Amino acid sequence: MSETIEFSRNYNDLSTDQGFQFEFNCNRCGSGYRTIFQPSVLGKVSSALNVADNLLGGLMGRARNVTESVRSAGWERAHDEAFQKAAAEIRPDFRQCPRCSSWVCLKSCWNNQRGLCKECAPDMGVEMAAAQSSRTVEEIWAHSQMAEEDRQMLTEKSWREGVRATCPQCNAALEKNVKFCPECGAKIQSAAHCTNCGAKLTPGAKFCPECGTKAA
Repeated sequence: MSETIEFSRNYNDLSTDQGFQFEFNCNRCGSGYRTIFQPSVLGKVSSALNVADNLLGGLMGRARNVTESVRSAGWERAHDEAFQKAAAEIRPDFRQCPRCSSWVCLKSCWNNQRGLCKECAPDMGVEMAAAQSSRTVEEIWAHSQMAEEDRQMLTEKSWREGVRATCPQCNAALEKNVKFCPECGAKIQSAAHCTNCGAKLTPGAKFCPECGTKAA
């Protein structure tokens, strides 16, 4: 049985006639790892033959054609050996995810605790921080778009005083928290006070929260 070479799609072949070089990329983040250029002895021989052929005006053409076919087969064998060597050197920097089969870099895209790539098993700490930041940004935009009068209605003071939707006199609709009805002019908020100490009473209070006097 012939020997085969295991390979994946996450590499680029940068080899030339002068030597061999390969670039491997992470399927997730795209980070690249390039191997050191390996000079080719056959490439140097081919260059020397080309120079000699030019000096002799093409008289070595036939001999060079025979040499080219030998060089081609030899170069292919050398290329395969260089590729196997490069793949073995780069393998410790990559992991193949057993779930999605992607080849990812060990440095940034591999979840060592889960034994999966971070696409299949995200880093929970990173995801939590990102989610919190995203929520903060959403809240900032929400508050920045809120009208000033609406923010005032959310204060504790406004909630305690209460906000009416209609005028108690003419039942006209009130679009916002106002002191007088825009239709009949009736006073909307009639704050009650304690007859004993003068403290302000909340609507519906039966006794003063300050001195305990029964509300009138």
